[in-house]
Amino acid sequence: MEQAPSLNVFGEPLSVCSHQPKTGYFRDGCCNTSDQDVGIHTVCAVMTEAFLAFSLEQGNDLVTPVPEHGFSGLRPGDHWCLCAGRWWEAYQHNCAPKVILGSTHINTLDIVPIDILRQYALDLN
Repeated sequence: MEQAPSLNVFGEPLSVCSHQPKTGYFRDGCCNTSDQDVGIHTVCAVMTEAFLAFSLEQGNDLVTPVPEHGFSGLRPGDHWCLCAGRWWEAYQHNCAPKVILGSTHINTLDIVPIDILRQYALDLN
């Protein structure tokens, strides 16, 4: 499985999103992706109660622990590599979580415009 270049939305090296909990399509802590990542898990987002509830309503339970897969469940404040399409959907429903642009993969820009991501960025001065 060949990984896409590890670049963020600025074309710079991709920073770690989270090691606790361990996130990313490759579970390497980064929002790296590849052609096999059909969900495009590229947005480093900071979980909120509103987003976690929205995700559950859409059929993706990110809260319930799944110990057999080493997943302890997410809580507000956790950083997690979200599917770009799900983040965009949450944005359209006014519940998109904040993002860390330095840890958000450049491929996200195929789905979400940079101007919108900037509005949700926690790492811009």
